[in-house]
Amino acid sequence: MSVITYRDALNQALREEMHRDDRVFLMGEEVAVYQGAYKVSKGLLQEFGEMRVVDTPITELGFAGVGVGAAMVGLRPIIEFMTWNFALLAIDQVVNSAAKMLYMSGGQYNIPMVFRGPNGAALQLSAQHSQAWESWLAHIPGLKVVAPGTPYDAKGLLKSAIRDDDPVIVLEGEMLYNTKGEVPENEEVIVPIGKAELKREGEHASIITHGKMVLTALQAADQLGKQGINVDVVDLRTIRPMDIDAITTSVRKTNRAVVLEEGWEFCGVGAQVVDYIQRECFDDLDAPVVRIHQADVPMPYAKNLERAAKPDAAKTVAAVKKVMYLE
Repeated sequence: MSVITYRDALNQALREEMHRDDRVFLMGEEVAVYQGAYKVSKGLLQEFGEMRVVDTPITELGFAGVGVGAAMVGLRPIIEFMTWNFALLAIDQVVNSAAKMLYMSGGQYNIPMVFRGPNGAALQLSAQHSQAWESWLAHIPGLKVVAPGTPYDAKGLLKSAIRDDDPVIVLEGEMLYNTKGEVPENEEVIVPIGKAELKREGEHASIITHGKMVLTALQAADQLGKQGINVDVVDLRTIRPMDIDAITTSVRKTNRAVVLEEGWEFCGVGAQVVDYIQRECFDDLDAPVVRIHQADVPMPYAKNLERAAKPDAAKTVAAVKKVMYLE
């Protein structure tokens, strides 16, 4: 095992898959000469050349469309958005072309491509650059959506996404690039799409989460553990398709659930998780499910307001105590 950053785990995945399959190429703004806005593509231009690591103009709709066309004729493009907020400009290609082409062509065209980039809030990037995209994209039939929360999962899910024959959305937490974790050196890391993981085991309550909030959930679990409260932390890892069995197995064991997400409450990923819980675990619940999420406002720029708007460990601890009727 080696300890590497989330950024380096993604870089390893890209490099390994580009070596494995010469149909794989990377395209986006500043991915080549500048080596990526977040340096995820560091060294790839020098290793694979400008035909496979392609700098584009600032035209998200254009290069996303080029990627869809490339996928239709048998290549396996990876489209990097400098931030998923900029993907709004390419949403027609993601939703109306990539997601629907297999169905609308009667199975004639697979779209084996990846759309990836940073997702969610960072620090004081204000409302237009801080949106969590999970629920927007997971709503669309034809797209698979993954949100890795650790370096291991980042590498394994990106490799699975590149090999998948359908379009896969990879949402990389913008605040995760410098976080570190263990990744095996001498074995292939593959994380299957659609499979959650139990990151922490307990018996008093379940925290169900994904992406950047996995670290928040683990921080809350540490604080609760010091108070004698042990919780399951279920990392969904994939938003669509969602691992319903992992959710229900945990909730049936603990009988209490807190759903933690970075995005807004209304029509959020957490609403879908709660729906599965009430359908499959209604008689197992000893308390109503509680959701923790961003405040229902555009993300403020002011540091104190931004902090107040974001979900955090303190809010998660309070939610666990609420479902346990301790406060």
